[in-house]
Amino acid sequence: MRTVRNWYFNLVLQDALTEEQDDTLAGLASFHDGRIALEEAPGYARFTCAFEAETLTEAVADALSRFADLPGVLVRSVELDEIALADNGMATPAVVPAPPAPTG
Repeated sequence: MRTVRNWYFNLVLQDALTEEQDDTLAGLASFHDGRIALEEAPGYARFTCAFEAETLTEAVADALSRFADLPGVLVRSVELDEIALADNGMATPAVVPAPPAPTG
């Protein structure tokens, strides 16, 4: 039996998009299907992602495959927030950093 889940994660880019990359992105249908959205701030860019897949690896691979049509854009990291981890039953000490130890 195959279990498909909704995976929520962020693809953090190495650098903010250039004007040329923004123009290219505007014409790519694969980035406008509601599953991946660009968020930008000065000097920072990330894509928020919501993909259905059996595994997180499949979901991330699907999202990353879209970047083949967006030259020069490098994904620095994949981030999952604690809510996404909890929703998918993955919130364990192995994947969520432990809180800092109390001082004193």
